[in-house]
Amino acid sequence: MSHIAFRLFAATALSLSLAACVTDPSVTSTTASSSAVRTGDLPKEAKLIEGVYSAKADPQFNVPAVPVEKVPQEYQRQTVAYETDQPVGTIIINPSAKHLYLVTGKGRAVRYGIAVGKAGFQWSGEALITERKTWPTWTPPKEMIARKPELAKWEKGQPGGPTNPLGARALYLTTNGVDYGYRIHGTPEWQSIGKNASSGCIRMINQDVMDLFDRVPNGTKVVVLNADGSMPKGLNLPPPPKKAAPKPAVTPAAAPAIIVPKPAVMPAPVITNAAPAVAPAATAPASSVAATTPSATPSAPAATAAAPAPAAATVVACSVALVNGACPTN
Repeated sequence: MSHIAFRLFAATALSLSLAACVTDPSVTSTTASSSAVRTGDLPKEAKLIEGVYSAKADPQFNVPAVPVEKVPQEYQRQTVAYETDQPVGTIIINPSAKHLYLVTGKGRAVRYGIAVGKAGFQWSGEALITERKTWPTWTPPKEMIARKPELAKWEKGQPGGPTNPLGARALYLTTNGVDYGYRIHGTPEWQSIGKNASSGCIRMINQDVMDLFDRVPNGTKVVVLNADGSMPKGLNLPPPPKKAAPKPAVTPAAAPAIIVPKPAVMPAPVITNAAPAVAPAATAPASSVAATTPSATPSAPAATAAAPAPAAATVVACSVALVNGACPTN
């Protein structure tokens, strides 16, 4: 893959990941004159500009007032002493200090408080303002809708208005003709000013972005400093967002096993036509002359093992009648 093709791929990936920086291209752009930055109404000395955060009427919508007492003074609009070798009209952004400077003269600038990219979204380099829009439409990317399904109602774009994430104005930045998705834009979330809160875009209080919008034309140079405050030597972009690993397919739960109870042990069947058990052989009477009792042979096998037959008794012959069961001595 060539270097140019890779940069274009990275630009596409970044533009999809910049949650607050995606707009509907159908919004009509507004082009300012090519005259230099407007500075005539600014104080020449360093000074806090008061009264700039009151409610502001606009042809399309009215901008509500910002409670200035809740905005730290370092992030309120003011003219300051600022040394730079950049020409008048240049915008210089210091992400670490959360300040945007518009150079208005030698050693002078007007300074605005901003919110910048969260961890992983910071960038530095040079760009040009190539398009400017009032009350732009915001379209959340698919990745954001996946994380926040309630935004699906804006999948075709949220119309511009006081609650729109892009605020009252948007200035579109390109580098070498490539749009990497970065914007300088307003926000209704004035509480985020002075913080790392965006997806790489530069947020401003609505009253401030409206003031900047009226001061700079298309073609204005924008310099985003490195994290240490030094001048960038090129365009430094964050790595493209990693694609989320596909979720494993959810397999349906296995049906519970059907346990068939074992049948109870049934008693042995009673056989009604079985042959009768053979009665044991009768013991020969004492008067019998036989010396032993023969064993009887059963006609059918016994149901249970027969006990061993006792040993046969020896019978003694007596020629006279027995006396008390014994043969009297002759």
